[in-house]
Amino acid sequence: MTRTIVESKTKTAIIGFDQPFCVIGERINPTGRKILNEELERGDFSRVEADALAQVAAGANILDINSGAVFSNKMAEDPRYADNNFVEPTLMKELVERVQAVTDCPLCIDSSVPGALENGLAAAEGRPLLNSVTGEEERLEMVLPLVKKYNVPVVAISNDDTGISEDPDVRFAVAKKIVERAADFGIPAHDIVVDPLVMPIGAMGTAGLQVFTLVRRLREELGVNTTCGASNISFGLPNRHGINNAFLPMAMGAGMTSAIMNPVALPVGATKIAEKRAEVAAAGIVLPDDMDDETFCVLFGLGSTKPRPGKEMEAIRAANFLTNNDEGGGAWIAFNRQPPKAGQEGRGRDGRAGGGRRRRA
Repeated sequence: MTRTIVESKTKTAIIGFDQPFCVIGERINPTGRKILNEELERGDFSRVEADALAQVAAGANILDINSGAVFSNKMAEDPRYADNNFVEPTLMKELVERVQAVTDCPLCIDSSVPGALENGLAAAEGRPLLNSVTGEEERLEMVLPLVKKYNVPVVAISNDDTGISEDPDVRFAVAKKIVERAADFGIPAHDIVVDPLVMPIGAMGTAGLQVFTLVRRLREELGVNTTCGASNISFGLPNRHGINNAFLPMAMGAGMTSAIMNPVALPVGATKIAEKRAEVAAAGIVLPDDMDDETFCVLFGLGSTKPRPGKEMEAIRAANFLTNNDEGGGAWIAFNRQPPKAGQEGRGRDGRAGGGRRRRA
């Protein structure tokens, strides 16, 4: 069985055909996150640390760390900040160190900048996953030596110098080329995790079927593990979670072994709560004065005021159970066990202290 080993100083994550699905948390990424980008420019890493902890609590097995920030204010003062080759190496080192200070979850070092990749690899404790290499000649010659030097696994994305092909046979050929070139460097196939590139189903009706077919071929013909950007499939569509929840178990059934995704259902914000409270009051519904926001959110189906595992995590846990990668269903049962309410810790289901069955006299 193909197994890709990713390690921190104290923990091991295994991506493999006979393993539970591996969730690679994607939240530590300033791309498209204006507030996070601004905080990083100010040297504020508190959100990064919080995102790391929330993703691990939600079930992430590996944390992806992307250093692709744009420091617009500093750029105006110093033109060097317009160059990611200047910004990202230093930022990546700091990000890795900050995350490792709050969690021992294995890491995935993610950047298009060579210096950032090397700084991340040097700072990471254990054996991180590197993200990524492509079939482009320049990228192959730049990344594969790093993979060999640090003895780490790598994500291989199925595009080359011609771009991203809509033909799944071409994407398979690119993946095969990367595996073969990696072998020339002495990098085994079990250290290659192929991303076959998931296309949006809204733009290409066969996108799902293409991925399922590709994943089967990659597993059967190349013997490699696979991953993807899970949310790409639903891009631009309503109820994206509904599509993601169906896609992930189907991809798992085809042989996909990991995904880069957000495992966290984000908390409900104060503005949305206030709007809903006003709506409830306008409808003449009288609520207890002491009803807190968390109770209110649950009661009216808004979600939660706290980060919690997303619906995609529920679908993955169920699929693990159904594919016999959760023996006895222990992980599924633990995932669905309700946490005790405040003041009810140490009590049984009926609320009595001790929680044990009453013995007969």
